[in-house]
Amino acid sequence: MNYFVKTIAALLFVWPLLLSAETAYINDNLYVPLRSGAGLNFRIIHKGIKSGTKLELINTDSSTGYSEVRTPDGLQGFLPTRFLTSEPIAAQKLIVAQRELTNLRNEKEQLQTALTNLKNEHAELSENFSTSERKLAENTAELDRIKSVSSNALNLDRRNRELRESNEQLRNDLELLQVENMRLKDTSESNMLMIGGGLVLLGVLIALILPLIKPSRKNDSWA
Repeated sequence: MNYFVKTIAALLFVWPLLLSAETAYINDNLYVPLRSGAGLNFRIIHKGIKSGTKLELINTDSSTGYSEVRTPDGLQGFLPTRFLTSEPIAAQKLIVAQRELTNLRNEKEQLQTALTNLKNEHAELSENFSTSERKLAENTAELDRIKSVSSNALNLDRRNRELRESNEQLRNDLELLQVENMRLKDTSESNMLMIGGGLVLLGVLIALILPLIKPSRKNDSWA
């Protein structure tokens, strides 16, 4: 019974110390001996803890100048409080800073590569856009010429209206290309399709108009 009571009392004494445990580090000194008690007269239980070692701070006694700590291996003892610091040593901070610097440099290189790729893509799309715009202007001029040649033919009035509507559509498409400059690739492909359709329409119109403008030999013989 007495042993049980002593055990409970010991737990009640140690428990608040465990709850208030903090983290401390060995400062920039090379090695610090760990003793069994708070003083030089106590035996050394660890010959020297290397600077930068992360320790669990159990208790600090300002009157003795010693702190009770626990090592990562579970060894518990006392060492002078002056050797402890609440932050990692400079060497560890330097390692962290160098790692962050390396990550930032890698990120910078990745961003520069991505920027170069975007610039190249933009230049290619801009060239495609200029080509499409030039082809569209040529097609529009050709359609205007056909409209002028066939303006005196009464039977081509319906086709003229279709050409005007097609020409207006082409102008609208050109304005859309200028507004959608950020989407040059898709717009260029769309223009190439419209140019192809315009050329097919041009060929069809020429095939239909030329027989109407040029009298056939059969009609000349009848006259």
